Amino acid sequence: MRPHGPVLQGGTSGSHYRVGMSVPELIRIVSRDSPMALAQVERVRAELTDRYPGVRTEVVPVRTTGDKWLGDLSLVEGKGAFTKEVDAALLAGAADLAVHCVKDVPADRPLPAGTTFAAFLKRDDIRDALVHPGGLTLDELPAGTRVGTSSVRRVAQLAATHPELECVPFRGNANRRLAKLAAGEADALLLAVAGLERIGRRDVISEVLSPEAMMPPIGAGILALQCREDDSELIDAVSALGDPDTHREATAERMFLHVLQGHCNSPIAGFARVDRGGELSLRACVFTPDGKTRLNAHEWAGRLDPATLGTSVAVALLREGAREIIDGIPH
Repeated sequence: MRPHGPVLQGGTSGSHYRVGMSVPELIRIVSRDSPMALAQVERVRAELTDRYPGVRTEVVPVRTTGDKWLGDLSLVEGKGAFTKEVDAALLAGAADLAVHCVKDVPADRPLPAGTTFAAFLKRDDIRDALVHPGGLTLDELPAGTRVGTSSVRRVAQLAATHPELECVPFRGNANRRLAKLAAGEADALLLAVAGLERIGRRDVISEVLSPEAMMPPIGAGILALQCREDDSELIDAVSALGDPDTHREATAERMFLHVLQGHCNSPIAGFARVDRGGELSLRACVFTPDGKTRLNAHEWAGRLDPATLGTSVAVALLREGAREIIDGIPH
């Protein structure tokens, strides 16, 4: 077992740690090795050192199957291709804490045995952005414009709202996609606003799309901190970084996706939101790949806990025929 630091005893005014809390002297953080993923790790490191000034952190970058494979994700375990190697490093004891984009963590199956989410950080922007070199908006794009995206969620929604546009497969991290755009492999791109902000490239955005114009993926804009279940000391320490509202939203969204049992080729979208009064709601959709069929559901939690809200919205869509749509899509 690694040596641990002294028990923190409160300290000066404004310190964030709890009295009597003990934290490890060194926290090894594992993550994908893409520029965006490493930028996300820096956010976590900053929050840890701000809350626990004496802690040291070390980054353990890994190259995942999803980052190496630029083809169809359904051929390499779907979304799990972005998390398998990170989970393995955590379980093997090569790292203590994993940082994940929640949208990349499969929800159709449990987290790997022996691991748990210790915190969900305060949510970033959930919206998608259009990147067009000429600064055009989505509605201004001429017929035949090649829009780079490999997201089945985006492809289905564009097919429904802008059938005159052509979607071309575009995989790779955000920097790589921007380079492909500059090289003329597409005329425009759709990317997550949060991702562009994390790599300092909000300047390339020509239009931010509302959630109504482009429904986001489940877990959009949320970073999760994952620990080994038996590392109670670290779980206690990093849980203090979590945001309660984001925790409620993530719980509702992931339960929704779990009940639907969607796969990586399923165009599923949605988002939960805690309003200013503390009320939680969940809006979600299931599409056919061509966008011609769209099932919608929107419910408020009321007295329901977040997981029950997610279940309720999923059941509403299943009653509308979501199971037939999902099972009818090859994967």
